[in-house]
Amino acid sequence: MRILVVEDEASIAEGLRFNLTAEGYETTVAPDGETALSLLLTDQSQFDVVVLDVMLPGIDGFKVAQKMRQEGIYAPVLMLTARGSAEDVLHGFESGADDYLPKPFDLAIFLARIRGLLRRREWLKNERQTEKTPDAMFDINGKTIDFPNLEIRSDSETVRLTLMEAKLLRHLIEKIGQTVSRKEILEDVWELHEDTDTRAIDNFIVRLRRYLENDPTRPEHLLTVRGIGYRFVL
Repeated sequence: MRILVVEDEASIAEGLRFNLTAEGYETTVAPDGETALSLLLTDQSQFDVVVLDVMLPGIDGFKVAQKMRQEGIYAPVLMLTARGSAEDVLHGFESGADDYLPKPFDLAIFLARIRGLLRRREWLKNERQTEKTPDAMFDINGKTIDFPNLEIRSDSETVRLTLMEAKLLRHLIEKIGQTVSRKEILEDVWELHEDTDTRAIDNFIVRLRRYLENDPTRPEHLLTVRGIGYRFVL
């Protein structure tokens, strides 16, 4: 597995390289956003995970993630934030990040996040290589959700999903009609057992509603269950 670490603080970058290499990952370090994009655009499939610091010289981490997605590079992105504020997290997810981790962080948690992203990537790869099962595709509102290809297609457009969006949407559809708590989403969908800001989930739901609902301000399918979580209905 190949990991790109985009970090301008040399001590942090080398520490991450050392520990990731010790775990058996082939690790490349980029000191800034421009270098990272150059590497990513040279070969879009060469990295399995991108660890991306927000505060970078020149192009910041948000713009790097956004450019990646615009160029069709859908390697999972773990974004490192200085504060982990709700605003930073929302901005990161809107830019295309799949997960976030506030600095300073515990190495064990960092490695667990990397393993989680890789598991989700392997899940997608394995499903693409096998015959598509009925639950790999789902039709709603004249749109087709294609989970193996991370797409929502309609006659007028195709929307690309991140791994995190796809896994959340699939879980809600599999639990159709049932209320799914935010805690369940964190633990069973994204495999995050440590303290995590659950408002990030709400931001993902807002985005999924934009993709699926005829009127995202008046959702008919992705419903909020106040104080608990969400429910998907037809």
